[in-house]
Amino acid sequence: MTSRTFAILDPSAGISGDMLLGALLAAGAPLAWLEALPARLGLEGVTIRVHPVSRCGVSAMKVDVVMADGSVEGPHDEAGLGHPPHQHPGHSHHHAHDQPHQHPDEPRAHGHEGHHHGPHRRVSDLIRLIEAAPLSPWVRERAVQAFRLLGEHEGAIHGVAPDQVVLHEVGALDALIDIVGGIEGFEQLGISRIFNRPVAVGSGWVRAAHGTMAVPAPVTIRLLEGVEIGPDGPVTGEATTPTGAVLLRVLSQGRPPSGWKPVASGWGAGGRNPEQYPNALRLIVVESGTSDVDVVTLTTDIDDLSPEYLEPLRTALTAAGALDVQVWSTMGKKGRVGFRVEAVASAGAESRISAAFFRHSTTAGVRWSTGRREVLPRREISIAAPGGDIRVKILETSEGPRVKPEYDDVVRVAGETGRPAHELAREIQKHALDMLSGQSVRSADT
Repeated sequence: MTSRTFAILDPSAGISGDMLLGALLAAGAPLAWLEALPARLGLEGVTIRVHPVSRCGVSAMKVDVVMADGSVEGPHDEAGLGHPPHQHPGHSHHHAHDQPHQHPDEPRAHGHEGHHHGPHRRVSDLIRLIEAAPLSPWVRERAVQAFRLLGEHEGAIHGVAPDQVVLHEVGALDALIDIVGGIEGFEQLGISRIFNRPVAVGSGWVRAAHGTMAVPAPVTIRLLEGVEIGPDGPVTGEATTPTGAVLLRVLSQGRPPSGWKPVASGWGAGGRNPEQYPNALRLIVVESGTSDVDVVTLTTDIDDLSPEYLEPLRTALTAAGALDVQVWSTMGKKGRVGFRVEAVASAGAESRISAAFFRHSTTAGVRWSTGRREVLPRREISIAAPGGDIRVKILETSEGPRVKPEYDDVVRVAGETGRPAHELAREIQKHALDMLSGQSVRSADT
């Protein structure tokens, strides 16, 4: 895939973890990769079952996570107050003994161990599995962030510390595969830029252990902060699950840029098959139709933040979808020395970038301006070297390709091998140019 290739998630019927896995497979992610994922995560006996289904006449892929005892998380019949039975796009309801509400595609969450029966996993246990698994830094970072967000928001709603949130064993392992697979599937497709159309949350009421709750549920709406909500159409019940919501949070950069053309698409099925709409998530693989795209620039001036906290702010802005972040010194009112921080992002990501500014800095206001950004066609290759692969960015210019090794990869490999980073970067750059010019290819001498 070229750097002009990106993905658009269309959650017009909602989104859940199993729906995203199915959509990724339908769009071209290899089945063998997903089947091997449970073993890579250390989940002995857990397997993946995939089969084609029809959802309101639309062909889609259905993914089930099968536990070692053969059990599968499946949908339960639940009716809302004054509504017909809910047709949930998510694949399961996991009812907790002590939770005020539970959702499709959500692990059973508990405030502490004493109020439920059966095996369980804490959020911290799942994070340790992710950190120990053979995953790329891009995947690991987002998967850990997803579970921390789940723990943070579940804990805040139920009045317990995030690390005290307990997940029922079956739901926890199901969510682990959904989240890691939902992120890594894009890496399998060679896509790192993901956007989303407005998401349906559903309507009506859903039955919980201690009564009924209005849709969207508390944890879902918290996880969807900064995500554009769309019309529900014919969808009743809970359309977007907590797992689906957190995947949007950690993956999507917001509204898709203008000027794109589809090159592939796929549908991932939910567990139910209502007659009135296709209960499935659509994933569209697209290419930019032009070399210039709409962007928004968000700027703020800060004079009461210690400079050592500017880098965490930059990291948070990038994680929220910023394409570039610049910082420079300024002279403010009353002679105070300050900093101007400017973030450039794709149109549609304004609210997420703004939220990151307010959360991770001391600013009281953010300015927005819109414009166009012209970019060179670009792509990415990976060069194998002792100590690990190194990604190389390739920019296509009228004078030929321009290559640049990925800084983070160079530093990581240099640290593992003891090589000077600048020398390693120079060798990888030459190696990449040799490959592109058709000269003989040899392993990088690191």
